[in-house]
Amino acid sequence: MRRSTMRMRFGSVFLSLVALCGCTVNPVTGERNFQVYGTDWEREVGAQMYAPMKQSQGGEFILDPELGAYVSQVGNRLAARSRRQGELDYEFSILNDSVPNAWALPGGKISINRGLLAALDSEAELAAVLGHEIVHADASHGARAQSKAMLTQTGAVISMVVLGSTIPSESAREVAMMVPALGAQLLTQKYGRDAEREADEYGMLYLSEAGYDPQGAVQLQETFVELSEGRQQDWVSGLFASHPPSPERVENNRAAAAGLPAGGETGAEEFQRRTAYLRRVQPAYEAFDEAGKAVSDERLDDAQEHLDEALTLEPRESLFHALQGDIHALNKKPERALASYGKAIQANPELFYGHLRSGQAAYRLDRREQARSSLQRSLELLPTAEAHYLLGMLDREAGDLDSAVGHFRAAADSQSPSGQQAARELVVLDLPANPSKYIATRAVLDRQNVVWVQFGNLTSVAVRDIEISYAWLDEQGQTRQGMRTYAGPLGAGEQAQLSLDIRLAAPAELDRRTRVQVTAARPAE
Repeated sequence: MRRSTMRMRFGSVFLSLVALCGCTVNPVTGERNFQVYGTDWEREVGAQMYAPMKQSQGGEFILDPELGAYVSQVGNRLAARSRRQGELDYEFSILNDSVPNAWALPGGKISINRGLLAALDSEAELAAVLGHEIVHADASHGARAQSKAMLTQTGAVISMVVLGSTIPSESAREVAMMVPALGAQLLTQKYGRDAEREADEYGMLYLSEAGYDPQGAVQLQETFVELSEGRQQDWVSGLFASHPPSPERVENNRAAAAGLPAGGETGAEEFQRRTAYLRRVQPAYEAFDEAGKAVSDERLDDAQEHLDEALTLEPRESLFHALQGDIHALNKKPERALASYGKAIQANPELFYGHLRSGQAAYRLDRREQARSSLQRSLELLPTAEAHYLLGMLDREAGDLDSAVGHFRAAADSQSPSGQQAARELVVLDLPANPSKYIATRAVLDRQNVVWVQFGNLTSVAVRDIEISYAWLDEQGQTRQGMRTYAGPLGAGEQAQLSLDIRLAAPAELDRRTRVQVTAARPAE
């Protein structure tokens, strides 16, 4: 009862302190908002997460550098109207992803997908998208959401998430990417209605202050509502997942536009000129997307037909060559797959995917040094369970067991097939040295006050020859020691128990007088 009261008092004090220090003035609206995380946190989170988030979504679109510079130019023009200019490190990029989407990380790191950019009609519409995302960063919407979440959770940690991919594995086509769990949460969370309203309203204000026609934002929302009513899947899974459109938002935008100076730039002709290449190669990416769907459905002939069309239209695209390698790999042609991955790397050496797949193919071809080099480079760009697992296997073969354990441990957090394999390898290597990590124990009493040890296998591997050491204080206060061995095998997730032939006078003496620990074990397989 006393502990419960203390916990309640501590919780009340904690919440009171949070309430006192967590209210800040929103630099965009001037209102007071609850927020624990400050500018330093926002800048650090954005800087740390921007690169892996981009890598995990196709990397940057590099085939038209002038288009990237144009998007940055428009973004910086709007960011100059930011209420936190000079405080946040605004940065803009185009992601090589067909899903129509845009997002902002805390600290001003903003991306727009190739798929959304191709769907716009004017510079004013582009500015409306970027302005909306700038306000999300400027008004600390991500930081505010995390501040609220802090009240109900202990915080986000670095972990692995499984993201969709065209990579073929024996049981699934996915890559377990080690990206910040907080980053994935920030990108997939739905902003509240107030945050979306603020981003719309003040995004239009920034738009107008930068010299653009605010009607561009109205037209953009009208288009979004039409698309949402049509339930186009790529839009529903993209921008609309985190920024749901509604007729209410359209009306709010119209009202906001009416209160702003009329006119301003639309930049339709300039936008069409700047996006001419993107629109010209759009059929190639549509063919590539169809090829990816066909691979997922295991229609490899259809996939190859679509991919041939994509490669004919744009032979410089790294993603196309990587998918070609995937198709060769599925068709059991590792040499041809390796060659295609090499072309993918040559086309974009800064994208992890080609390096990872090249390393996997080289490993299967028993080209160990080539595999190690490629896998290490892929980890530098984006850590994955697959790369850690294979590097662990290479280190184990080379006799570097400490490094192998490190790689297996990193991969084992993933639920992907490679993560599961890594977990088994980790047990095989690390169990003899650290059995207590993998086998849980506790001392218990039966009805006659005889001490037993219960133990459970926490691993996915059967274990045997489990040695349990124990110590207890006898009636004279002398420390006595003993050992029991369970031959096993003890299967994954199974439990067992052994009597220690020690009798206590009362149950209250158990914790004070006995200690048990697993001191040896080995894999049964």
